[in-house]
Amino acid sequence: MSESARIWDLLQRSYEGDVWHGPALKELVQDVTAERASSRPVPRGKTIWEILRHVTVLEDVARLRLMGEPIGELRPEQSWPPVGDTSAAAWRRDREAFELGHVRLREALWGFPDSRMGDVVPGRDYPFYLMLYGVVQHNLYHAGQIVVLMQALGLEPRG
Repeated sequence: MSESARIWDLLQRSYEGDVWHGPALKELVQDVTAERASSRPVPRGKTIWEILRHVTVLEDVARLRLMGEPIGELRPEQSWPPVGDTSAAAWRRDREAFELGHVRLREALWGFPDSRMGDVVPGRDYPFYLMLYGVVQHNLYHAGQIVVLMQALGLEPRG
């Protein structure tokens, strides 16, 4: 299996499941209501919704960098876009945007040659393989945070 295919598989698992540690991101948020997603059970902490939007942004940044765009550091409000509309429709739209963004990242990775994994990401000082494995790690880090927030809200994570 190629390095790109391995990373593609790990990205898919971090999103859809079939990982050894527990639930993946999509599994975690699929049954959470907008009300619960916007709740802040940890004072000054993030909400499930904010985390979902953050992961969506960073996966898109990784996709754009993979495609050669030299994207610099994001401002906090770009990396953590605020949630304004907390309606059920807005929550559904953000989950759909998360899914679409994730699929687009995996599509961009599908054709990425292994011979370029060691190349430096445009505008950064690290190689593509480090960024891509970092996306997987980032997803799983935030999946753990979502589990803790769900437990604080009295929800039982599935998976």
